[in-house]
Amino acid sequence: MSVGELYSQIVQYPIDVQGNQLPFLRNPDILVGENDLTALSYLHEPAVLHNLKVRFLESNHIYTYCGIVLVAINPYEQLPIYGQDVIYAYSGQNMGDMDPHIFAVAEEAYKQMARDEKNQSIIVSGESGAGKTVSAKYAMRYFATVGGSASDTNIEEKVLASSPIMEAIGNAKTTRNDNSSRFGKYIQIGFDKRYHIIGANMRTYLLEKSRVVFQADDERNYHIFYQLCAAASLPEFKELALTCAEDFFYASQGGDTSIEGVDDAEDFEKTRQAFTLLGVRESHQISIFKIIASILHLGNVEIQSERDGDSCSISPEDEHLNNFCRLLGVEHNQMEHWLCHRKLVTTSETYVKTMSLQQVVNARNALAKHIYAQLFGWIVEHINKALHTSLKQHSFIGVLDIYGFETFEVNSFEQFCINYANEKLQQQFNSHVFKLEQEEYMKEQIPWTLIDFYDNQPCIDLIEAKLGILDLLDEECKVPKGTDQNWAQKLYDRHSGSQHFQKPRMSNTAFIVVHFADKVEYLSDGFLEKNRDTVYEEQINILKASKFPLVADLFHDDKDSVPASTTSGKSSSSKINIRSSRPPLKAPNKEHKKTVGHQFRTSLHLLMETLNATTPHYVRCIKPNDKKLPFHFDPKRAVQQLRACGVLETIRISAAGYPSRWAYHDFFNRYRVLVKKRELANTDKKAICKSVLESLIKDPDKFQFGRTKIFFRAGQVAYLEKLRADKFRAATIMIQKTVRGWLQRVKYRRLKWATLTLQRYCRGYLARRLAEHLRRTHAAVVFQKQYRMRRARLAYQRLRRAALVIQAFVRGTFVRRIYHQVLREHKATIIQKHVRGWMARRRFQQLRGAAIVIQCAFRRLKAKRELKALKIEARSAEHLKRLNVGMENKVVQLQRKIDDQNKEFKTLSEQLSAVTSTYTMEVEKLKKELGHYQQSQGEDGSLRLQEEVETLRTELERAHSERKILEDAHTRENDELRQRVADLEQENALLKEEKEQLNNQILCQSKDEFAQNSVKENLLMKKELEEERSRYQNLVKEYSRLEQRYDNLRDEMTIIKQTPGHRRNPSNQSSLESDSNYPSISTSEVGDTEDALQQVEEIGLEKAAMDMTVFLKLQKRVRELEQERKKMQTQLEKREQQDSKKVQVDQPKNDIDVDQDADLAYNSLKRQELESENKKLKNELNELRKAMADQATQSDSTHSSPDSYSLLLNQLKLANEELEVRKEEVLILRTQIVSADQRRLAGKSTEPNINARTSWPNSEKHVDQEDAIEAYHGVCQTNRLLEAQLQAQSREHEEEVEHLKAQVEALKEEMDKQQQTFCQTLLLSPEAQVEFGVQQEITRLTNENLDLKELVEKLEKNEKKLKKQLKIYMKKVQDLEAAQALAQSERKRHELNRQVTVQRKEKDFQGMLEYHKEDEALLIRNLVTDLKPQMLAGTVPCLPAYILYMCIRHADYINDDVKVHSLLTSTINGIKKVLKKHNENFEMTSFWLSNTCRLLHCLKQYSGDEGFMTQNTTKQNEHCLKNFDLTEYRQVLSDLSIQIYQQLIKIAEGVLQPMIVSAMLENESIQGLSGVKPTGYRKRTSSMADGDNSYCLEAVIRQMNSFHTVMCDQGLDPEIILQVFKQLFYMINAVTLNNLLLRKDVCSWSTGMQLRYNISQLEEWLRGRNLHQSGAVQTMEPLIQAAQLLQLKKKTPEDAEAICSLCTSLSTQQIVKILNLYTPLNEFEERVTVAFIRTIQAQLQERNDPQQLLLDFKHMFPVLFPFNPSSLTMDSIHIPACLNLEFLNEV
Repeated sequence: MSVGELYSQIVQYPIDVQGNQLPFLRNPDILVGENDLTALSYLHEPAVLHNLKVRFLESNHIYTYCGIVLVAINPYEQLPIYGQDVIYAYSGQNMGDMDPHIFAVAEEAYKQMARDEKNQSIIVSGESGAGKTVSAKYAMRYFATVGGSASDTNIEEKVLASSPIMEAIGNAKTTRNDNSSRFGKYIQIGFDKRYHIIGANMRTYLLEKSRVVFQADDERNYHIFYQLCAAASLPEFKELALTCAEDFFYASQGGDTSIEGVDDAEDFEKTRQAFTLLGVRESHQISIFKIIASILHLGNVEIQSERDGDSCSISPEDEHLNNFCRLLGVEHNQMEHWLCHRKLVTTSETYVKTMSLQQVVNARNALAKHIYAQLFGWIVEHINKALHTSLKQHSFIGVLDIYGFETFEVNSFEQFCINYANEKLQQQFNSHVFKLEQEEYMKEQIPWTLIDFYDNQPCIDLIEAKLGILDLLDEECKVPKGTDQNWAQKLYDRHSGSQHFQKPRMSNTAFIVVHFADKVEYLSDGFLEKNRDTVYEEQINILKASKFPLVADLFHDDKDSVPASTTSGKSSSSKINIRSSRPPLKAPNKEHKKTVGHQFRTSLHLLMETLNATTPHYVRCIKPNDKKLPFHFDPKRAVQQLRACGVLETIRISAAGYPSRWAYHDFFNRYRVLVKKRELANTDKKAICKSVLESLIKDPDKFQFGRTKIFFRAGQVAYLEKLRADKFRAATIMIQKTVRGWLQRVKYRRLKWATLTLQRYCRGYLARRLAEHLRRTHAAVVFQKQYRMRRARLAYQRLRRAALVIQAFVRGTFVRRIYHQVLREHKATIIQKHVRGWMARRRFQQLRGAAIVIQCAFRRLKAKRELKALKIEARSAEHLKRLNVGMENKVVQLQRKIDDQNKEFKTLSEQLSAVTSTYTMEVEKLKKELGHYQQSQGEDGSLRLQEEVETLRTELERAHSERKILEDAHTRENDELRQRVADLEQENALLKEEKEQLNNQILCQSKDEFAQNSVKENLLMKKELEEERSRYQNLVKEYSRLEQRYDNLRDEMTIIKQTPGHRRNPSNQSSLESDSNYPSISTSEVGDTEDALQQVEEIGLEKAAMDMTVFLKLQKRVRELEQERKKMQTQLEKREQQDSKKVQVDQPKNDIDVDQDADLAYNSLKRQELESENKKLKNELNELRKAMADQATQSDSTHSSPDSYSLLLNQLKLANEELEVRKEEVLILRTQIVSADQRRLAGKSTEPNINARTSWPNSEKHVDQEDAIEAYHGVCQTNRLLEAQLQAQSREHEEEVEHLKAQVEALKEEMDKQQQTFCQTLLLSPEAQVEFGVQQEITRLTNENLDLKELVEKLEKNEKKLKKQLKIYMKKVQDLEAAQALAQSERKRHELNRQVTVQRKEKDFQGMLEYHKEDEALLIRNLVTDLKPQMLAGTVPCLPAYILYMCIRHADYINDDVKVHSLLTSTINGIKKVLKKHNENFEMTSFWLSNTCRLLHCLKQYSGDEGFMTQNTTKQNEHCLKNFDLTEYRQVLSDLSIQIYQQLIKIAEGVLQPMIVSAMLENESIQGLSGVKPTGYRKRTSSMADGDNSYCLEAVIRQMNSFHTVMCDQGLDPEIILQVFKQLFYMINAVTLNNLLLRKDVCSWSTGMQLRYNISQLEEWLRGRNLHQSGAVQTMEPLIQAAQLLQLKKKTPEDAEAICSLCTSLSTQQIVKILNLYTPLNEFEERVTVAFIRTIQAQLQERNDPQQLLLDFKHMFPVLFPFNPSSLTMDSIHIPACLNLEFLNEV
């Protein structure tokens, strides 16, 4: 029946008002689905059944508490709630804090055992098919996981391995269960003082032996028979002579021999593996399988009845009997005889009697059952031996997996024993429940009365008391002719008056026992036979004589040699735990003395004694339906089992007292709405609660005030909930009233405003319409006025124009007449004017001529008179005197000037004479030369010279013109090329833009598939990288764990042996403490040859193999060399052509230039060679100085002679002299080079002057011969300079043209390629276009990578070359030192020792620390082992790491590999020792994590690797290591850093984990929200402490502040700090979410609000500490989504879609689990419906979520240690005195 059908049914119940039979009261909705049934306000069967049904069907919760009982309903489906993550989630938690679970019960038992030091028991009961075995198995798995063995015995695995064996030999298929346990077992798991598993022990009870020989329809025998038949085809089982199970009578009586979904062969393999794990030898396993096979063959033995009917026989050729005897190793004839005969012993004689067919069959069946029972006991005994331990057991936890109360249509002896055992267990259960109730009342100090509960002692007395059912059965078994009918009649006679015994009406062979659960009718047929379990002594004696030791031991082990049947439980337990005080006597008859009932009663009493000595925990398994349907609930069957297992009795006992219990704080928070305002002023919450209850509940008997809790009678919590709901309802009505009034007022105001608005708009519209009418009327009037005015104006203007035209014509006529008259008058006036003017001018000219004549005459007369007067005056003396004034001074000055000129003339004349003499000499000389020249050249020389000058001049002009033409052409070509290049670039840019546009279109068309794929690939690659890193770090973690285990074992060995012996080093130490040939340190000399063969030898054949990248690189290199060859060839051809053209003209110039170039090249080469030799000499000088300094220190310490020192001084002097000589040569060469450069510059400076002389102003003048010669030489020199300049410019021009052409060709090729690529791309599909683009990009990146690789190879090659040279020099120095030491030792034979002190100059600290080898242990102790972080407060962070590196650097400087190896190994071991000692100290762990990382960074920063030296200063580069490569030690330090990081995280998680749940889920971050949590919740566990261990979020933040401060103060890298807090926030997320998924009480709206607030506080803290980039917030995403899920609406399909789209970080199971757990805050909130949850599941089906429900809070992200170089230099570090490192010497 489905859930909908259950709810769709409407059942009507009649109400009997007169008989007061009213229906049961229903609990409030807020209590439906409670974790604990006793928390219900109304406790009765319907409420319990309804609560279980709601939890099982709607929420899929199979576990529910009922007081101290865990009710487990079998879901008939595998649920993901039993993984390791769930075990860790329940470990350490209080029982009431988490959802009900079998792990919670196991944790409670484990915790009480550890706290109370008292043994515990878990009693698992239920009927067949209810899941008892699975529950017990999970409980043992929990103990095996939580209390794993401390040693390597793996006892927990052996405990779990016993389950497959016991299931194979003790479980079978029944009509109710495919894997039903047909025996009871009690497993004791032993623990030591540290509560680790050390061993186990098993007791079995009442094996159903009758199943071996009989199975009902649709049932099977024990699984082992079918498993063995399924494996019969194996070679090792051929001798068993088995076939399929259908061929054997004992295995085929039930019909179908197979189980759906079960592979018997596979299960048999698991059984064999379990036997092997438990230490059962292969030979014993074969013997066991032979015995089991022999039982099958025994069942197929054919027994033939004789004619008389009193005797039987077996054929001697019976194949199955032969196999039976062969497999058991017994005599065939004897077994054949005694199967059909029996021996009768009397007082006088013994005789053999034949048996009837039925007697023989019964004897055969009894033998088979006895063999199987003995084998079962032997196997249990050996399992106990395998689980036994020699260590002392401190305490144990027992798991009892026993059958529940059973009732069938036909109930026989087995059901009677089972129900008898359940009567005993129920009595113990009732007394324990009553005891707990009593302890609770006494603890809370409240008055209590004796609770009346059902006591089943009368029923137990009916069964086991004197003359009870079992006694009468044993007595009837002793009677020779006893029958079942006689025994039944005795029962009727004896117990007919008992209230627990009844006789059926229609039967005389049955009886009814009224058990605590139900009435059961037992059929007495077969009781006597099953109680006797008769096996004949003769058959047992034959088996004792078996030739197989195991078969004989099965029957010799029993101390009772009489062959009475015993249960396997008795036999096994008597050998292991249960021993009688005295050995039993041998009975004189043929049957065993003890019956099955007596043995069962004895073992049951021992079990009850054991249980009463322990603290019991109860698990009641319920079978929800008989059809094994998953999540199908049959209420009738459930109620029947609830009654049978005592759950309802627990409810009744709880209901009789005070079932509802509330803490004062929780009660106040829940019902504070019922408190009056004046009472809230009181700060005492207990007083407030008392006053409220006294005012609300008038009957004082309905509640009691305890010390910490308030106790309520049944129904009172529901009454309080009703009052609270009424209060809320009244408040709601008041709120609704107010809100509705406000809404109506708002509506009225809105309507009023709307009405006024409408009126306003209407009135405005009417006014606007009137105004429009008025405006139109006025406009019409205006239009009319204007029109009439215009018409009148037009008429007027027409008349006016006519009048004006007439007037114009008339007036024009009159004016023209007047004009003609005036014109005539004017012309006459002009004529008169001209005439009169001519007459006036003529008269004026006449008058003027006469005046001029008169003036000339008068002026001549006056001039003559003045000339005569001046002549007279000039002849007088006074005039002369006036003229001679000042002439004397002028004469004196002139005289002096004349003297000076005379002197100057004399000097000039002397100079002139000298010049003339020299000139005459030169002239004579020139004349002579000219004569010689004229003689040689002839008379026409001067003419030819003039002609040659003219030709040169014309050539020069032509050259200038050509140069101008070339320059113009050059500039023009340059412009054209630039224009062409610009056009090409523009075209290329356009093509690129088109290409980009097309690529964008392609990308848009492909809908970003490539981007998505690339992102996915990147994510996958990152994920793979993270997984790989995580695997590696897990291996490191496992390595450290194994190392720790090895240390522990070594300590144990030393303690056990107590004798000194060879002590092994730890594994990592042995790997590190190798010899001097450590692979990371190499001082071997490497040769300087660089050919390929030696490279192959150095690198190795594997690395020299050509891979694909090398092949591509070589191809590219070949193409480049081919292009370069072609380019050189073309240049060579051009040069040859130019040389052939200029050979004749430029021969002298070329010779001079070649000589000069050769000299310059020689000088430059010589300069370079000298400079390189100078550098080498400087390096050798430095090396010699270092060696000298070292030698001097050694001589000081060893008192050596000064010969080596003097020898070094001599070498130094010689080197200095050679250096001086080289310096002088370099200076000479440099002066020559400088002078040559100056001459070249001077020649260039004269070029503009020469070029400026383009005109010859004196070219036409006559030129002398000497001037012509000088001009000739000047012209020649000018021509050479011009030709050189022109050639240089032409070469530059040609080179530039060639370069531009090459660029143009390259651009063309590239453009062609791009066009081809573009065309090809357009032809492809969008996906192919994307792929092609990716290939092109990959090709480009590959080429770039190849170039970079080539560059790296060149750099590496140079580095190797320098290293080789350095090693060679070091080798030379070492050889020199060795030779000096040898010479010194030889001189010591003849000379006396004398100490020489060398005065050393004070030098700067070089950042190295020297120590002696014997001080290494002291260094490690002071700097590592005994160092406290507080000692270095205020100093440089990571100071120990810097000090250790400076010591390593000095060892590297002196080339001492042993010292480096020893120091690093001791440091690493010392750090491990410190961390092992302080494995719970966060500060110490953080301190050494920061120092280890800093030491690792220093080894990288100063390794000499250029990749790590990019940020180094010059000073820091001087502090690099010189000799050793410590790469492998860097890897060891990296692994050590990972181990320290993992220990740091473990410590931090251990500190934070107890705070998380309380701070994140339980503490009231927002006051008032948690005051409305569900009612009736109480802490069930007795393991809780009385104190308040709650934490708030501020405590968590303070703790993280402490962690952050410690790590920052100790200089831990910021990247590592980010990773630490990312890991811690993930742990907070995982622990909080796991608790949320396992706790119903916190899955509410208020918790979601609290969670979001707490998460926001944590995010704010991250931002405040600048840690928000760590990714910690992303790890909290599942918790954020869970909080949002708690607050979202959960009703409609749209809500379901919103939830599915929002909760992407939560799995489907987690979402469904939260929705199932969701608890409404009050009755006004609706629950999440089942249909809504099904909708969510349907929408999330496409997700491929993992099956894991909980998060693995122990998961650790892989850590990264990024390189973080230090800015400090080694010479700036100061060592404080508190470190006691005075033995370290600064170098």
